[in-house]
Amino acid sequence: MKIRAKQLEAQLRKGLARLYAVHGAEALVALEAADRIREAARAAGCTEREIFFAEPGADWSRLGASASNLSLFASKRLLELRIPGGKPGVEGARAIESWCASLGEDTVALVMLPGLDWKQQKSRWFEALDAAGLVVEAQPVTREELPEWLAARMARHGQKASIETLEWLADRVEGNLLAAQQEVEKLALLLPQGEVTLESIRDAVVDVSRFDREALLDAIHAGDAARIVRIVESLRAEDEPLPLLLWTLAEEARLMMAIDAGQRPRGFLAPERVSALGRGAKRLERAGLEQALLRAHRIDRMIKGVQAGDPWDGMLALALALAGKPALADAA
Repeated sequence: MKIRAKQLEAQLRKGLARLYAVHGAEALVALEAADRIREAARAAGCTEREIFFAEPGADWSRLGASASNLSLFASKRLLELRIPGGKPGVEGARAIESWCASLGEDTVALVMLPGLDWKQQKSRWFEALDAAGLVVEAQPVTREELPEWLAARMARHGQKASIETLEWLADRVEGNLLAAQQEVEKLALLLPQGEVTLESIRDAVVDVSRFDREALLDAIHAGDAARIVRIVESLRAEDEPLPLLLWTLAEEARLMMAIDAGQRPRGFLAPERVSALGRGAKRLERAGLEQALLRAHRIDRMIKGVQAGDPWDGMLALALALAGKPALADAA
């Protein structure tokens, strides 16, 4: 039976399955799911734990022996099979199929896998895991789900925030769940329990972080050319991913175009952000915004290596152009 990681808690409340196979590309979701399974197994009396690493050259006969051996120190035990590469090989595949069929009543099995493609999920050994218990898929948290995800983790620390604050935080950590978790833990250390305001989060982030994409957008809307140059150079020194930075600037231009056309931007935007976008749209007008998107397209080709030029120079020029500094942008 296949379930998503967010459905795991409800399944555990119904009782322990004989086997759990956790797989998926989202590392934090997979780790949290595995930790919850281990916690439930301990609560059910599995005080003994044995781990088998499926590495190159592994002796797969040991896996079968582990399944048939009786627990020495507890009435129940947790057997973990970890396959970091996701490919057990021919011998391993046969061993896994046999292992699934021979698990004893005193054993709860946990299999840890990376993200698997559809072919791997159709393999006989993976179908054996599915038939023997629950397959838990660690899917990425989508942008729409992220505010709720952040709120749930803040609640564990006795904190809560408005939807505006959660959306602001989600914009900063989208696509990097480990960074999102670190931000929540950082806020728990820096701020007291109770309501966490957007102003307090802004102050906390300024106190502990260096320049980021949000700071660049603020400088763009302020029309501060000197600060834009400093921030872009800082991001370059920190190896900021170029595609992500380009997406951020291009999305800002698209939002300005939407407001210029009288459209309401999708998703929640704070009133001050809408005001800043409106001022930018009036400053650049539609022709200037279209030129900014054309510039973004050229930068994308530079990043992919199909057009000559330094993408970082192009990124600086784009940021300056969005700030209404065409002369500086053309000279960059």
